Amino acid sequence: MSQKCGLVAVLGAPNAGKSTLVNALVGQKVAIVSPKAQTTRARLMGLAIEGESQLLLVDTPGIFDPQRRLDRAMVSAAWGGTDGADVIALVIDAKAKFNSKTRTLVDQVAALAEPKIVILNKVDVADKGHLLTLASELQGMLNPETIYFVSAMTGDGIPELKTELAKRMPEGPWHFPEDQVSDATDRMLAAEVTREQLYLQLHAELPYASAIETEKYEERKDGSVAIHQQILVGRETQKAIVLGAKGVRLKEIGSRARAELSNIIGKPVHLFLHVKVNPRWEEDRSLYRDIGLDWVE
Repeated sequence: MSQKCGLVAVLGAPNAGKSTLVNALVGQKVAIVSPKAQTTRARLMGLAIEGESQLLLVDTPGIFDPQRRLDRAMVSAAWGGTDGADVIALVIDAKAKFNSKTRTLVDQVAALAEPKIVILNKVDVADKGHLLTLASELQGMLNPETIYFVSAMTGDGIPELKTELAKRMPEGPWHFPEDQVSDATDRMLAAEVTREQLYLQLHAELPYASAIETEKYEERKDGSVAIHQQILVGRETQKAIVLGAKGVRLKEIGSRARAELSNIIGKPVHLFLHVKVNPRWEEDRSLYRDIGLDWVE
């Protein structure tokens, strides 16, 4: 049986559960997850194997109305993730209201030429009557190849969805080794893990005016890894929030990020965090490159 390999662009509004879905399809964590909307910033590729098919799952930033340069870069990355896609997987939060912003997104996706699959996510907590109405409306608006009802959180419907995506991949050699689960570099992965802890521990206290810059990633002779990172914030008040009283909050962020990284990398990790105030970090072209975004005027 010949190998198959193809690109699946995972699109959706912020907080639709795209990253959780990609992690579920891959079978392990490759994308950071947070209750905070717009957590994903850059295009991240998760790699999944199903039978003879290799799925290149592009986890894109949520599509929303951009207000700042960073927002524009994120939305540009999301639409750019559809380039060359064999299938577009549109993820819809089944428990959320189907509002005008979601309708606009659906209309934009409908205009794309690529084959589309609709994935109604979070069905475990959605109203069943609302689900059927929503599915019917999306069928009329998009005329997708099929509609899947899943819960990326519990895993319900994921095996069936994975089988469906695998069937739709074109014949061709795999692009990545079988044991590789993501295209993220170690430096990018390290930054993402720390950023996830920043979101999880600070919740609404720290707005999106923050970024992680991995300054140094060094593999030591004893087999451990030393990682030096800067947490960039826009104001002194935000620095105080990240540090916490006597630096306790920063230590906790570092401790949890270090444990997560050590588990992912499979080696002991020494993580050194420093908080830096830079009101203009969003205007730093090199930082955009480091986090995998294009500079958008």
